[in-house]
Amino acid sequence: MELKPIKTRFRAYQLGAPGSSFSYFADEHFTLIEAKLTEQSYQSLAAELVICGKTSIDTLHITSWDQDHCDFNELQTILDTLKPKKIEYPGYVHNTDNAKKCRREILHYCEEARRKARLSMVARCIDPPYVKSLKDAKGLGYTDVIFHPKEYFSGSNDNSTVKLYRGGMFNVASLGDVEHPNIGSMLRRSRTFKTEVDVLILAHHGSNNHVNSKKFFQTVRPTIAVCSSDYDNQYGHPHDDVRQRLYEAGVRVLTTKTGDVLVESLANHRKEYQVTNFKSNSTDISSTERYTSKKFHLFNVNPDTIRNRLNRGFKGLK
Repeated sequence: MELKPIKTRFRAYQLGAPGSSFSYFADEHFTLIEAKLTEQSYQSLAAELVICGKTSIDTLHITSWDQDHCDFNELQTILDTLKPKKIEYPGYVHNTDNAKKCRREILHYCEEARRKARLSMVARCIDPPYVKSLKDAKGLGYTDVIFHPKEYFSGSNDNSTVKLYRGGMFNVASLGDVEHPNIGSMLRRSRTFKTEVDVLILAHHGSNNHVNSKKFFQTVRPTIAVCSSDYDNQYGHPHDDVRQRLYEAGVRVLTTKTGDVLVESLANHRKEYQVTNFKSNSTDISSTERYTSKKFHLFNVNPDTIRNRLNRGFKGLK
């Protein structure tokens, strides 16, 4: 496997209301994470699509049926205007009216799309049988990995989808609302997860739970952690204890309270990426930093790379 130059962008959107919304663009594929779309975030999302050269989204990925992850009215707007070709939705049963209506709307959308356009629309239910049917991630690569739900827990939060986006030059981990210590332990044991996460979307908005533990942060060591919080931040996300654990682990944390968070690959889209935190509802910049992707470091110490360096004429990675 060789290091690939891939234009990559991740954005955490300020909603102006409780909830989460993110996007990940890599290798010409645009994923919207969570079915949340407010009047404020729509403008940023529309601009992001233009920058990425897209007129629609490729995948809508929903981690949880909770309304701050999937709102029925906002889901309808997303389906009507952004027309995803694939939808990944939670497999667990949630008995709220919002969750039931969202599930029906997704299935109806895919059926209508197939009927009208005769295109292959995919509505993928992310449940334990599906997750167990997937092949294990092996070594470095550019294939996304779904880690959970491998089993169902009694609390609906712990049935959220956990996914590592690896399609670009930096990787993003989405944890949904998981909190259970067994899930955190499973992720810490995964060689892929504990070595490849550049950007970590904090579990359950950065609440004080077993996954957002000091041990988890010290093992995974993401370069940055992102927390979605509304402007009023009525729940105090991320929790002060979680902030302290991240600080002790040397992980920088950014929130959407101050504005959108943008992570974008730079130059030849192999090595460096830039993290920008914007000021609320504007293009003014609050802060900016540059980092080197873990992929670049890992490929540089890959055994094949070491052997190549011993060969005459090898000039290294630029």
